[in-house]
Order: sequence, then C-alpha cells, then structure tokens
Amino acid sequence: MARRSRRNAELAAAPPPADAFHLAAPPRPRPAFAMAPEAARAHLITRARQLLAEHGIAVVHEPARAAMLKAGAKPGREAIRIRLPRALQSEALDATPKTVTLCGKRPERDITLPRADHGFIMRTGTGAHGFIEPDTGRYRNMDIGDVATIAALGNGLDQVGFIAHPFCYGVHELTSDIHAVGELVTRTDKHIWLQPYNVENVEYLVRIVEAAGSTPARPIASMIVCSFSPLEFKVMDVEALIQAGRAGLPVHACSLPSAGGTAPLSVGGNALMALAEIIAMVTMAHVLAPGTPVIATPLMFTLDMATGRALHACPESLQAKALAVACLRDLGLLTHTYGMGSDTPDVDGQSMAERAMLGQMVALAGADILGGVGQLETATVFSPVQAVLDDELGAFLRATIQSPEIDDAALNWEEVRQVGIGAHFLASTHTLEHCRNQYRPGVFQRMGRDDYEKAGRAGAFEAARARALELIAAPPPPALPDEDACREIAAIRAAADADILPKSRKISGRREVI
Repeated sequence: MARRSRRNAELAAAPPPADAFHLAAPPRPRPAFAMAPEAARAHLITRARQLLAEHGIAVVHEPARAAMLKAGAKPGREAIRIRLPRALQSEALDATPKTVTLCGKRPERDITLPRADHGFIMRTGTGAHGFIEPDTGRYRNMDIGDVATIAALGNGLDQVGFIAHPFCYGVHELTSDIHAVGELVTRTDKHIWLQPYNVENVEYLVRIVEAAGSTPARPIASMIVCSFSPLEFKVMDVEALIQAGRAGLPVHACSLPSAGGTAPLSVGGNALMALAEIIAMVTMAHVLAPGTPVIATPLMFTLDMATGRALHACPESLQAKALAVACLRDLGLLTHTYGMGSDTPDVDGQSMAERAMLGQMVALAGADILGGVGQLETATVFSPVQAVLDDELGAFLRATIQSPEIDDAALNWEEVRQVGIGAHFLASTHTLEHCRNQYRPGVFQRMGRDDYEKAGRAGAFEAARARALELIAAPPPPALPDEDACREIAAIRAAADADILPKSRKISGRREVI
C-alpha cells in the first residue's frame, strides 16, 4: 500500500511531457495512398484467406491446436496442421478490438490507437546485437548497461511512444530478454515491448512487468508474437499469446517473411505470406485469448539474390510493407511495421535516404506504429545518434502527412482578391495569426552558408549527437518502480537464471532463440 501511495503521489506531481507537434486546427485525414488499387488488394486478401482455409497452418503447441479444432478449425493434411474456415476468420476479425491503449506508468504517457490526429507513433529498434557509441562513434557489442542508454533516449524523444528491449551481452544469452526487460522497466515511464527468446522465459517477462505495476486494466507492456514463416507457429509464440491474454497485455502479431526465402520472390507473394500469417494469429487470439487487442505487424524483408543478405529498405521491401499495411487496414486492423531503418551499417546519407523513403511510404499507407528508431544494418545495430535523427524525421513526417486546410480562411481569400501591384503578405493579419503554426525542426538545420561556416560546418549529425548525449545524461523520469518493486524484479531475474540455465545444460543440440 505504501508503494502504491508513493507512486500515486509521483503521478499527481509529475508535469505532462512536452509534445513536439501541436495541431493548430482540428485534425484532418491524412492524404490517401495505396501501393495497389482496391481490387488488387481485395484479391490478395481473398488469396490469403483461401490459403488459411484450404492449406492451413502448422501449430506445434498441442493444447492450443486442440482448442482451435474445438472452436471450429479443421484438421490439415499433416498431424500438426489445422485449417481455418473463412467463417472462423471472419468471426475473429470482427471481434478483434479496433482500438488499443498502450499504457505508460503515468496517464500522461498513455497512447491510444488509432490516434485522434490520424498520425502514428514510433518505437525504438529491437534485436540489435551491435551498438554505436554516440560520443566516439565506436562500434561494439550491445551490453546490458546500454539498456539504460536506450531508456534515457526513449524517455526524451517525443515521437517515440514506446520502447523495445535490445538483445544484450554481459548476461547469459538464454535469459538476455529477461535481464533487458528487468533493466528497461525500472528506467522508463513509457510503455515497453516484450520479445521472449524461449518458451520458459515468457512467464518471467510477464511477472516482471506485473511487479512494475502492469494490470489488465492498465497494461504497461505489450507482447510480440511471431509466426515462423512459412505458416508455422512454435510453442514459444503460442504460449506468449496465451499468457499475454491472461495478463491483459496487447499483442503485436508479427510476420517476418523474406521474399525469395520464406516467401515467394515478389512483392505480392511477400505480402501474401504476411497477411495469411497475421490473419491466422488474429484467429488464434480470438480463440486462445479472447478480447485481447491485436496489432497487425508485418515486418518484411527481401533476399538480395546476389549476396543472400536480407534487406528491409530496398524498393521491394518498401513496397511489400506499404502493401501489407494497406490490406490489413482494409481488414479493420491496427498496423505496425518498420518505419525507420536502413541496410547500411552507419549513420550516413544512405541511411537517411532509405529511412526517409521507408517512413514516408508506410506513414502514407496508414501505419499506426513506425518501428525501428535508431536501428541500422537491417536491424542488427543500434545508434543513439540515429535515434535522435529518426525522432526528428518522425516529427517531419507527421507534419507532412496532415492534409492541408483548403477553405477561404486558409486561402486568405478576401485579402488575396484585393491584393495590389507589388504588395506582400508579411504584415498581413492572416500571416501573423498563422506564423507560429509552421513545423519547426529540432536538429535538422536551416542556417545559411555564413552561419554554417562559423559553426565549423556542424550540421544535423553533430546536433543529433549533442542531443543524444544530453538525453543520456538527463535525470530519470517520475513514476518509476520503487525500491520494493526493484527488489522484486531483481529476484525474478535471479529466479529465471536459476530455473532456465541449468535446464539448458541438460539439453543436447541447439536451443531456439528468436
């Protein structure tokens, strides 16, 4: 009770975070954009649903497979395969919540999707094994101590709505997710994203966020649930879905096909696989975790046929993501995909060009969440400087996708129709009323040549590095777990190591880590 009282006092005293982007007028729908016409999208959706009804999915989790069959799924041609009738798919799509609130540790950090301004939120990258130090630019392995750096960055970046935990060295790889979440949840007041690495880890991840204050009424975390392309679902991910439902955690139904590898080598074929796997997860959630909010998450790649490398910022991957988002929105689902990220290993011109194209494509396609803030080299490296630049780019994109007002007031019609020869609008009342409504950059530069030379040719990269170091050094936010909760979280981490690591030494062969 004392812990809750202290936390409530912090909530009441905490000022709301600054919003980087205020709309001067009621929000307007974003401009329409579609990678394919409506008839083509409808055909793609029809084929995805036909694939599930006639061929089906492999579900390795035996109790879940039995529950699905009891709910109306049909046996497939292999023992672990089930087919999902169209009626069951439709029932699930209709029942899936159309809104979700990703709660922070204080209400000011809550995010409700879809956004009232028809825009998007962003999240930091996850899964990166590499880290680029912001002060030196040195590349090294991601360490458990870097979680605090990512949390501090996420706390101060206004476009970042929630934070994903990275893969960390410095702890055992089989429980790296548990330790990273244990660190992250004690250092941010924003919503966090859970990604389990083993089936045994799911329970501990849920226990940690519950110790930090998560409840079904106010979930401070959400869970990623992944397919194993093509059309297979491992025990770990099905268990993650079930336990997320019990704890009231929203689910990100994630499909990660690679065109030419685990999906056909075409934009449409890649999107087909993502759509089928996500509709399957929506259907499983309806049966195994009814009422759970599901966010459709197509994270798609394309194999470079010359090198075998997976790419997520090439034209084919950009098209596939935008196409999948549009189709999933046609189905009435919330959507989440990569909106930042590049295939180059450093913060450079190529990186900015690729992520600007990617962000614009999926934002205009209507994605609710743009993932990948700070990530480089196809999501294997995290850079704090890139994260700051991505936050800036996100604000730029949010301003760009707002449809402009086009009425007589916006046109300043009465003044325009009387304008004289050689006149201007600098002193116009209309200009004075609207001059503060323009988008203003934070680290992007607008200086002229003389000022640029005087500043030693320091540009956006240098400003982003300074901002990153400033955020990393900032004091922690309010409403973090108190000492009792931190001790409980530390005990859960220790219990996970004691439980999971001895078991791993008894199992021969390679363990699966996703």
